[in-house]
Amino acid sequence: MKRVFAKFDGNRDGKLSAEELERVLKALGRNNSQAEVMEMLQVADTDCDGFIDFKEFMDVVGMDGGVKESEIESAFHVFDLDGNGRISGEELHQVLKRLGERCSLEECKRMVKGVDKNGDGQ
Repeated sequence: MKRVFAKFDGNRDGKLSAEELERVLKALGRNNSQAEVMEMLQVADTDCDGFIDFKEFMDVVGMDGGVKESEIESAFHVFDLDGNGRISGEELHQVLKRLGERCSLEECKRMVKGVDKNGDGQ
């Protein structure tokens, strides 16, 4: 999770600003208003310093007590671009590119194949 946090922390100061949070949301295909982004930041910012540090980030993503099923479902829908209930290598590749990850389409297809229970490529 530290790597994920670092990916979002554009200026590498160990904290996520409102601008960095907004970029993350846009990369995930969400077009939240500035007010919505600020509200999310305020909810997550438990020490009231105006930023989300790594501990606060972990609390938000549910790593302190497990991830809720609804959160897993929401994350799944981010990757399921065509809404067919499956994630293809192409969909994984598109989302990871938006997040700034550098992996080839073939690498993404291999990742999907590694968890593909029925061998349909999704």
